[in-house]
Amino acid sequence: MRNGARLVLVSQVMHFVEPSREVLAETLLAAGPDSPTLCEGWLTRDLAAHLYLRERKAAVGIGLLVKSLAKASDKATAKLAGKLKTAEDYAELVNTFRSGPPPLSPLKIKALDESSNLIEYFVHTEDIRRAGDRWAPRALDEEYSDALWDELIKRAAILYRGVDLGIVLVRPTGPRHVAKRAPVSVAIVGEPGELLMHAHGRTHHALVTFEGQPDAVALLQSAEVGL
Repeated sequence: MRNGARLVLVSQVMHFVEPSREVLAETLLAAGPDSPTLCEGWLTRDLAAHLYLRERKAAVGIGLLVKSLAKASDKATAKLAGKLKTAEDYAELVNTFRSGPPPLSPLKIKALDESSNLIEYFVHTEDIRRAGDRWAPRALDEEYSDALWDELIKRAAILYRGVDLGIVLVRPTGPRHVAKRAPVSVAIVGEPGELLMHAHGRTHHALVTFEGQPDAVALLQSAEVGL
């Protein structure tokens, strides 16, 4: 089946963000407010505050995209996280996040919700799961993996912009995507979820393999990846 046809089918199969939000909320609740995450400097309470604010406070959401406003966004997140004094406070905030964006939020638009949150929710769920000593990758439905792949290839060039190499993303089942062209390239091989984790800077917690010249692979492994 041609890629374009598959994309249409994926969009018709199901809406992935709502179940992904549910899984993320359950993962946050199971971990509790004081568990580590892969987000540098953040415990689960900080991650929960981030998720709550990014869809309910426009200034915080903009701060995630505009570097000059990042400090204000980080300050607001830390302030809210600091207010989660008890497990009950934390659970209340997580359950508010679980309930979805407020009525007038642009994220009520399905297409925007998908593009903004599909990858966000997957990566942050894994940020919690993989922060411990023992973890295993989740078994994902094929349609969900396809949707993650489709979103990844839309933004892969941006995520690998800081790498001085060509980058080719390869799924074990065969599909491949040239994220960046250069005289010397490295292929990164893995399931879509693992490729997503690598592309978002979780390079030490992504189950991927590399194909390329040893010095090129070493350069990639030392490069800054992600936003």
